[in-house]
Amino acid sequence: MTRRTRPPTTDEIKISCSNCSLGELCLPHGLTDSELEQLEKIVKRKPPLQPGQHLYRAGDASFSLYAVRSGTLKSYYTTDDGDEQVLGFTLPGEMVGFDGLSDGHYTSNSVVLETSCVCALPYERLEELCHTTPGLHKQIMRVVGREITLDHQMLLLLGKRSAEERLATFLISLSKRFKARGLSATEFNLPMSRQDIGNYLGLAIETVSRLFAHFQEQKLLTVNRRRVILHDLNRLTGRIEGYLNSVSARPS
Repeated sequence: MTRRTRPPTTDEIKISCSNCSLGELCLPHGLTDSELEQLEKIVKRKPPLQPGQHLYRAGDASFSLYAVRSGTLKSYYTTDDGDEQVLGFTLPGEMVGFDGLSDGHYTSNSVVLETSCVCALPYERLEELCHTTPGLHKQIMRVVGREITLDHQMLLLLGKRSAEERLATFLISLSKRFKARGLSATEFNLPMSRQDIGNYLGLAIETVSRLFAHFQEQKLLTVNRRRVILHDLNRLTGRIEGYLNSVSARPS
């Protein structure tokens, strides 16, 4: 006799959400068991994506927001001249696809940097659920507002900060983002290349390499290919002083 699989309990649903990128979206805002169950019903978990594979490209019809469960994505825009401009990096617990909300098409590209798993939240189903779940609607608005704020902060960083301050800010930001996910704040792999880092920060790749070497000489960190160990977070933070206090932990 085939054993029938029982439906998941509400406690198991909460664990599922807390272990993926939807945890930050719903749990802190006290959704009821019924609301959590409704949220789980609209989530579509996608097969693993491999490095170099695109989640979507600019011009593609947009149907969903995507929450990253594991791995890292890079968002970028291709200029009219064919040049690439990196817009940001999406870590587990973060979301991409907001640029598809305006006219039914994505305006940027999202490519996988390392094997990643994502959850799709279809726009239409999400909108319907927001009408009946005020807490979810409020949280989504908060996430959208955060994205706008971070865009403004990035413009300030690129326009007002030195090359050394830009890289220090980027490393401190990654440190905080990894720590928030229960990972080491002082030892981690950079999923993005130095070329991507330079593109994102508005620096030449040679400048990025020189700054890493400079920070290593000052014993602020050790870098071996993409492995980074931060030896003195306080001193690194001192390089950006007041600016760090005014920015979020996540550049985007």
